[in-house]
Amino acid sequence: MKYFLLLWLCIGYFFSGQVFAITQTELAELANNTELKFGLKSNFTSATQSKVQAELLLHNKSTITLTAGAGSWEIYFHAIRKLDTTTQQGLTLEHIQGDLHRLTPTTGFKGLQPGQQLRFSFSPSSALVSYSDWMPRAFITANGLTPEIFANTDTEDFSRFVEAYTKPEQLQRFNQPGPDLYPIATSQNRFVLNQQQLSAFEKPEQLSIVPSPKQISYQRGKTQLSSDWVIYHAGRLSSEATYLQQQLTQITGLSLPLVTNTPAANQPHIALGMTGRKDHPQGYQLVVHDDQIVISGNDNAGAFYAVQSLLSLLPVDGQRNVLSNVTISDWPRYGWRGLHYDMARNFHGKEVTLRMIDQLARYKLNKLHLHLTEDEGWRIEIPGLPELTQLGAYRCFDLSERNCLLTQLGTGPFKSGNGNGYYSTADFIEILKYAAVRHIEVIPEIDMPGHARAAVKAMQARYLTLKEQGKEQEATQFLLSDPLDKSKYMTVQNYTDNSINVCMPSTYAFVDKVLYELQQMYRQAGLQLSTFHMGGDETGAGSWTASPACQKLIASPDNGVAGVADLKPYFVAKVAQLAAQRQLRLGGWEDGLMYDAKTPFNRQQFANEQVYANVWDNIWEWGVADRAYRLANAGYQVVLSHGTHLYFDHPYEAHPEERGYYWAARFTDVAKVFGYMPDDLYANADKTREGKPIEDLETLLGKELPALERPENILGIQGQIWTETIRTAQQLEEMLYPRLLALAERAWHKADWEAAKPDVAARQRDWQRFGWTLTQKELPRLAEAGVALYLPPPGAVLQDGLLLANSAWPGLQIEYSEDQGKSWVPYTEAIKVSTNLLLRSKAKNGATSRVTKLD
Repeated sequence: MKYFLLLWLCIGYFFSGQVFAITQTELAELANNTELKFGLKSNFTSATQSKVQAELLLHNKSTITLTAGAGSWEIYFHAIRKLDTTTQQGLTLEHIQGDLHRLTPTTGFKGLQPGQQLRFSFSPSSALVSYSDWMPRAFITANGLTPEIFANTDTEDFSRFVEAYTKPEQLQRFNQPGPDLYPIATSQNRFVLNQQQLSAFEKPEQLSIVPSPKQISYQRGKTQLSSDWVIYHAGRLSSEATYLQQQLTQITGLSLPLVTNTPAANQPHIALGMTGRKDHPQGYQLVVHDDQIVISGNDNAGAFYAVQSLLSLLPVDGQRNVLSNVTISDWPRYGWRGLHYDMARNFHGKEVTLRMIDQLARYKLNKLHLHLTEDEGWRIEIPGLPELTQLGAYRCFDLSERNCLLTQLGTGPFKSGNGNGYYSTADFIEILKYAAVRHIEVIPEIDMPGHARAAVKAMQARYLTLKEQGKEQEATQFLLSDPLDKSKYMTVQNYTDNSINVCMPSTYAFVDKVLYELQQMYRQAGLQLSTFHMGGDETGAGSWTASPACQKLIASPDNGVAGVADLKPYFVAKVAQLAAQRQLRLGGWEDGLMYDAKTPFNRQQFANEQVYANVWDNIWEWGVADRAYRLANAGYQVVLSHGTHLYFDHPYEAHPEERGYYWAARFTDVAKVFGYMPDDLYANADKTREGKPIEDLETLLGKELPALERPENILGIQGQIWTETIRTAQQLEEMLYPRLLALAERAWHKADWEAAKPDVAARQRDWQRFGWTLTQKELPRLAEAGVALYLPPPGAVLQDGLLLANSAWPGLQIEYSEDQGKSWVPYTEAIKVSTNLLLRSKAKNGATSRVTKLD
């Protein structure tokens, strides 16, 4: 009888909401056989529905019941939009930090039996129109158990965990106050757009060099390299000559000896020398004629760029050692031609970085701005502060954050997940040396005072460890947060605790320690660190408002701080002073150097002679697109880094399958980057974010925009790639290439069509010329280097039963499939096909675009 009583008690506990503890085996079966999917219901709002609506689907295909009862299990998932806290169906959804959210059962949850499914509704903070807005690797855990990833989310294939977008309210960003005017890309509207450009698709006689030289003329005849040739060089050009030798061996198979003695008159040779000219830094002359190739650099960098032009003249197929006779005189438009690479949010590894440096060098870009730290990761080893990488370089499931940071951005619960890792000091020194050979300056960025959560948490862990050991003084030496700070804020990326406290002496001890160690790494690489970037952007409004340390600083006399608004200028000035003491130029993102939207910090407050700003915020209707000129006129040096044209983390076209964010521009294709006009910023104002054409920017804003009074302060231009949605090397490279080539074109070469009133027809012809070179020469060269590429899907229509198809770039092959992708047929002319058709573009090297349907 007592056994029956015990059984009834157990049953009673179950049905009263109490649960038995779940085992690891049961948790694993649940995760492996329960589908977790995200669905978007609508981005549109109305009088009765004021927020975006989305939902989470759980379909239990396991043999285990997902039980009721508070605390019995927890589901964690990533969502880039902050989700409102809500309780429904006995489940509570809450925001943790950043993109991490948690779903937990209450006593009111009725359980999810095998075979059952539920849909849990929630409200994201803003629209979601890309599948890449949803992050993979949701997981379930229970007290004391190892988390288990839902198997269908452990992938980069969005179709496995995101329900398809098919309706206007899913595909468009908003319907109020006006409609989203950007059409979603379809085979039909691609076809119409491509057709408008077909008249200019005549293949040029010569494929050009990227970036275009200042002056180039072809002569009759060809020059053929052979094993009889030698490479003669002046002593100071030994590095450039060695690089040329190595590249020629890779491309042609020829191993040409290096010599320093003047070759005999009948000796075929490549000669590297100096022009002695001072008027055009980084310029060069290149002459290819019969049995002699002469490279003359205005400086070492110029000689290196001449080498790149010579290598570009080599064919990509057939006889790889044959060149057309040519004379080139060339120099760059800007001294600063850069790429910003964020490996802090998602780390991709040293080899990927080295391959990136190779491509920067190939296209004559000379600055690599490494975004080494972020909220989501610290990516460089700092001797003496091992916690920065031991904890700060890894994300996993550890709510205490004593072993790793909170998981973010689809990494999942384990340190082995995508995006984790860091450069060791040896790695970084190798990167510096590799870049220096290729005349690329590596600019380290340590982002602060905002975007600094990884550093803050790592130094908190250091503080707690040392305090537990009784080392109180040592514990506070590099502390970045005030333990008594009660400030409340929420950053753009949904963090509440990512600001370095700018009022504590330990903060500046930390900054100086990091600067010292960076300098040491450069010295070990045989280089001198000359530029340090402090970030400075997007500090959470409300930071430090309830910090006792800051209240004490504000109350102290003679420090120039009268209130909280003075704290950020105080911080920037202090960091500038530390950098100046180490003879470093200081860089920052534009808003890090602005007191408010219109007023730059007083340039005279900085100890540095040179402070430069990366100006990124040119969303036309926001009214701050004049900041580049305001900062330049105020004495800052400026690197144009505009979000509308130069952010390569944005989609290539408006389509949910395209990866990336879309806050600055709905899409940024290669032609848009190619058409950027850095000498007249306001002329780039084409459309608002909603897609309305801009006829006159001053009329749109209702104010007069300042002219550029000090053009000498515009250093150049820089592309940016941020990696919130970019977890793998392939994803990274597809987002970079070939947009990077269009960036290089504009940074090096000023086109004739860039005038006070741009010549649209001339720009279109120039784009077609560039496009032919892109598809016929540069894409194969990139593929040969092992680089992943993006290709645009083709345009196509069905007309009277016939398939008509075309390409956005000249020279791409189009293929179609009538059997769901099992076999592909080259498209050459109008042909009768079925309506159930798949299409893709294909490059000469075999790379293909994503597959699209015939609409």
